[in-house]
Amino acid sequence: MSNAGYLTVGRRKNAVARVMASKGSGKIVVNDKSIDEYFSGLERHKKIALKPFEFWPGMKDFDYYINVNGGGITGQAGAVSHSIARTILELDPTLKETLKKEGLLTRDSRMVERKKPGRPKARKRFQFSKR
Repeated sequence: MSNAGYLTVGRRKNAVARVMASKGSGKIVVNDKSIDEYFSGLERHKKIALKPFEFWPGMKDFDYYINVNGGGITGQAGAVSHSIARTILELDPTLKETLKKEGLLTRDSRMVERKKPGRPKARKRFQFSKR
């Protein structure tokens, strides 16, 4: 790969995350903020985003610059997780089986169901009245 580093894309719902990994000291930056600052609302979002690092000891050898947009905070955390897992796969192909087994390489295709005409939401119906 080029000297710039490794670039991967991860997606979840309507969120798209791009990870650029380059040699460094293990710093993680999301949209020009530290990961603690970006996912400060609920700790579970940060935990979801960083899950792929539990299976890879070489995390501290690289800096990760992540650009994420679209969707909400939960979708963004899932997109970051997906793209980090893909980056780890590029850096260490021997972890493919482990990451795949944990479901980190699979793109979660679940999306919000569209609203149907004549209904208030996708499946909800207006109150039925006999008389």
